[in-house]
Amino acid sequence: MSQAQRSSLVGGLLLIGVGALFLVYQLSPSLRELLAIRFAWPLIVVGVGVFLLFLGLVVGAPDMAVPACIVGGIGGLLYWQNATGNWESWAYVWTLIPGFVGIGVILAGLFGGRLVKGAREGLGLLFISLVGFAIFGSLLGGFDVLGPYWPVLLILAGVAILIRPLFGHL
Repeated sequence: MSQAQRSSLVGGLLLIGVGALFLVYQLSPSLRELLAIRFAWPLIVVGVGVFLLFLGLVVGAPDMAVPACIVGGIGGLLYWQNATGNWESWAYVWTLIPGFVGIGVILAGLFGGRLVKGAREGLGLLFISLVGFAIFGSLLGGFDVLGPYWPVLLILAGVAILIRPLFGHL
């Protein structure tokens, strides 16, 4: 299948899918109430992420998984913040974005036939993201799991950076 044919296929399927969703939304009052836009607007952002992933798979561009995971992850964060009203959490949840990139790199490796390389790079980004989340979340009062011992995470991250070259290409 040529690139033009794939693009036409994606465009046609997208219009059919969006049209069907809007038709069901128009004809079902209970669904309309369930998906009230004032509460569910972040799901639109998640949907864009899913669309980017689908588009990348259909046109044969597995690296589209990276922006798809970034957009979908941010949509998930927005959904959680909208549901809880905890908008102040942006002070530390931004540190999860490199983790979304890591998940995208892992998926791109899986879909592109280079899983080992993708997993190695993606897991490194996930580790950095989770350490940053724990540090900033503890420092900025998002949660108090570590108490006054959150600087231990900085020390452990420094140790990991120092030992990594000793083990080659981890």
